[in-house]
Amino acid sequence: MDAVNLPAPGSKTRIVVVGGGFAGLNFVSKLDTRAYQVVLLDRHNYHTFAPLLYQVATAGIEAPDVCGPLRKSFRGKQDFHFRMLEARGIDPDRRVIRTGAGTIRYDHLVLATGTRANFFGNANVAAHALPLKTVPDARRLRNHIFQTLEQVDMTDDPRERERLMTFVIVGGGPSGVELAGALSELRRHVLDRDYPDTPMGGLRFVLVEGSDQLLGGFSEKSSADARRNLEEMGVELRFGTLLSDYDGRTATLKDGSTIETATVIWGAGVTGEIIRGLGEGSVTKARYVIDDRLRVRAYDNVYALGDIAFLTNDSWPKGHPGVAQVAIQMGQRLARNFNALAKGEPTRPFVYFDKGNLAIIGRNRAVADLPKNVHLNGFPAWFIWAFVHIFYLIGWRNRLFTFLTWASNYVTYNRAVRLVLEPSLENQFDPERVGEIEE
Repeated sequence: MDAVNLPAPGSKTRIVVVGGGFAGLNFVSKLDTRAYQVVLLDRHNYHTFAPLLYQVATAGIEAPDVCGPLRKSFRGKQDFHFRMLEARGIDPDRRVIRTGAGTIRYDHLVLATGTRANFFGNANVAAHALPLKTVPDARRLRNHIFQTLEQVDMTDDPRERERLMTFVIVGGGPSGVELAGALSELRRHVLDRDYPDTPMGGLRFVLVEGSDQLLGGFSEKSSADARRNLEEMGVELRFGTLLSDYDGRTATLKDGSTIETATVIWGAGVTGEIIRGLGEGSVTKARYVIDDRLRVRAYDNVYALGDIAFLTNDSWPKGHPGVAQVAIQMGQRLARNFNALAKGEPTRPFVYFDKGNLAIIGRNRAVADLPKNVHLNGFPAWFIWAFVHIFYLIGWRNRLFTFLTWASNYVTYNRAVRLVLEPSLENQFDPERVGEIEE
């Protein structure tokens, strides 16, 4: 008997899905719920299109434009039930998942909880740096950016003004590159008009990357193009070093250098949102170890999808990349396998089809690595990036509003959402965000 109020599945098999991200969303969308009862759990009642969070943070689009209500997404599904709950533990022997409202029984469990920011055990950085993983993170960062600019406009101390005008971005992956580019575009096209009494050309953006190149996982050509574009846009690049400490005023790098700054944006690491309860052998480096049928090791009725799933094979000896396409394809393959089981047909292994990588850097500036070693740079890559991201947004409303906003921004060189809605420069510190110490 479920402690959470749910209808009995009757003769159906119940599948409990934890997480409404790309993996969970695509799994439920493709699953034939005439054959199964589905219970979806998520701490939010919406799906977040995470690749565009940086645009929310830099006033490019509004937060609702990257969100889709989960109940609306599955309104036509038979025997589908959503509960806005956080999963707190798994009892695989009893086939029960524990939540804040009680327990839920499952026949099959699908884990698609995604990742959160990982500060590698550095509590100081966790307390003062700003991550960008959720909609609240994006809103908090936007508020911080624009309140910091308001403080710049009221400060006559040259040293304090320089500190306030320095922004440090940690991590040279797609999120860091896109965020650095968006901030540079904001400086170039918008802020001078908003702050005529303050020389906004003095804004300084420093991107810190531990390796010797940007966009790890992209081609060397894309990495070089991204570097050239950011340098042309006035972004300072620091390679081969990491952030070791930040006290809210001074960022200390591992090479011993320091940067006086009021803003450190963290994009250097993530860790899996692991739900406790499965055996130790089922988890490695905060990811569930799965086989080619997406089953968690040692369990025939527990599955993991997306960023928290660790699957190796000859093509991907170090595991699959933590990108949306992997999560989407895993969710769709698992749904098709369940549909096949309901018909008495054989299942198929998961095989990832790499559709390539895209990253936008600025206006008419982007890079694209496409299948068959096709590389694009500049406006063609920028156009493909825009089309793909609008296509994968949830709901026609979001697609239309995002397209219209982008079109307006492109023509007018404007950003419409330059609002400080929650005026506070203090980061909301959550001790659980500190994450694991890097091995």
